[in-house]
Amino acid sequence: MASTGLQLLGLLLAVLGWVGGALVCAAPLWRVSAFVGGELVIAQVLWEGLWMNCLSQTTGHIQCKTYDSTLALPTSDQVARSLTVLSLLLCLLALMLGVAGVKCTRCMGDRNHVSKARLARIAGILFLVAGLVYLIPICVTTYATVRDFYDPNIPAPLKKELGPALYLGWGASVLLLAGGALLNAGSSPLGGRAPTVFGGTGRDNPQAVAAGEMEQQEKTFV
Repeated sequence: MASTGLQLLGLLLAVLGWVGGALVCAAPLWRVSAFVGGELVIAQVLWEGLWMNCLSQTTGHIQCKTYDSTLALPTSDQVARSLTVLSLLLCLLALMLGVAGVKCTRCMGDRNHVSKARLARIAGILFLVAGLVYLIPICVTTYATVRDFYDPNIPAPLKKELGPALYLGWGASVLLLAGGALLNAGSSPLGGRAPTVFGGTGRDNPQAVAAGEMEQQEKTFV
């Protein structure tokens, strides 16, 4: 039977991961300016995200601008956009299936326990897939940023560091993976299934076979 506690805990963690993933996707803090020179006074800091970049000044003024053209972006940024949006859409679908499939809801009635558990397991698998899909652009962006930071051919003013959005993205991915695993585990049947007895055959029931033989013998004597 399904465990309501594991289902609710998994669904809660997955929802937190979904909300965190949406915030990370919109935040312009994937990459920030790296200051590896000898400057002690930092006048401007450049923040870069998937949808916009922002320029922060020491006076506290922040100016943000969305990218003018999507096709003009690097291929890695376009792939990161597509994967993050796909992951968030999978989370939305999994959330609807999960709410309908958890044991404490009545979306499908009180007697459809098997169908509800099946829906909850599908939701857990979708959350797992969404967490893996969301983890891909986070890891790729992290690798590209670290590679460019240690590349001696790139000038120091153009180097970037890991932004706080990447760390939050790892956390959101872990929440999605943990929530999907708990939701799937809480919806799996415990123990083995009872054997199904089909009427009319009596082959798997020794008592039924013995009773049938006795009745046949009584009929022959009569």
